[in-house]
Amino acid sequence: MTLIYSYDNGIFAIDAHYGRPLRAAIHFIIDNGRLAIIDTAHNASVELTLQAIAQLGLKRENVDYICLTHVHLDHAGGAGALMREFSEAKLIVHPRGARHMVNPSQLMAGVKAVYGEAEAERLYGELLPISEERVIAVADETPLKLGNRELRCLDTPGHARHHLCFYDTAANAVFTGDVFGVSYRELDVDGRQSVIVSSSPVQFDPQAMRDSIRRILALQPQTLYLTHFSQLREPAARGDDLLRLIDAYVAIAEQADSDEDDRCQRVADNLWRFFDAEAQRQGWPLPREKMRDLLKSDIELNAQGLDVWLKSCAKA
Repeated sequence: MTLIYSYDNGIFAIDAHYGRPLRAAIHFIIDNGRLAIIDTAHNASVELTLQAIAQLGLKRENVDYICLTHVHLDHAGGAGALMREFSEAKLIVHPRGARHMVNPSQLMAGVKAVYGEAEAERLYGELLPISEERVIAVADETPLKLGNRELRCLDTPGHARHHLCFYDTAANAVFTGDVFGVSYRELDVDGRQSVIVSSSPVQFDPQAMRDSIRRILALQPQTLYLTHFSQLREPAARGDDLLRLIDAYVAIAEQADSDEDDRCQRVADNLWRFFDAEAQRQGWPLPREKMRDLLKSDIELNAQGLDVWLKSCAKA
């Protein structure tokens, strides 16, 4: 049995078991027997997804869409395998990401450059291509009909230039991928949640991220659903937190001198100092070493992303 998180308005989530529990969620939206899946995690999550659909009393032919917020492999690595399971489904993806789903070789090469070949293959295995005729590259504000409700596709760069959010108008909820940060349940304090900016490589753009966050907040959503990890309440307050953290990240990056030797490590060290202070500020319940273990991958990737951003600024 797969543990299913059941929310209001036909929204469900499962834990993708990506690396550790409560790190990555796969979301389902169900309306009138029709199903949309938001993000897929990696190939190892495919069987969990199939089990959950069966537990919800649905069949594979009930899946209308697999919607990708972006094509980073913790969100899209299982897309090819899932599309082979759902013969009637269409893949919904940003135009900048569509070609990577049809031919994922360049995408995998980029992941190997970040993680190393052995770790990339361990995490993601073989990426399966998707037939071009089953891929829909959606423009901003494209509506998707799902049963009796509508999902709207929102072009929301900042974390990546190929990033989409999906606005569920019936639930007044936005599925935000990574552009609205990450929120780990282990850091909740008496039900109060927190968010952390995701500036991972290679397309972090702080101003675009600010604009995307403000666009999401302008919808006045009741709830957000983050891939890392699932339901986020009080969007306006968490949005204020994110905007503050973006400014802090930018300041940390800009304080690193122009010497690129070891700059990424200097940025990472300063991010750790910042989050040590943030843990105290927010009263996170984890001891320091456990907090650092939880955030280790995020800090490493965020430092890399900030270093790449500094290089792009120097070239501009």
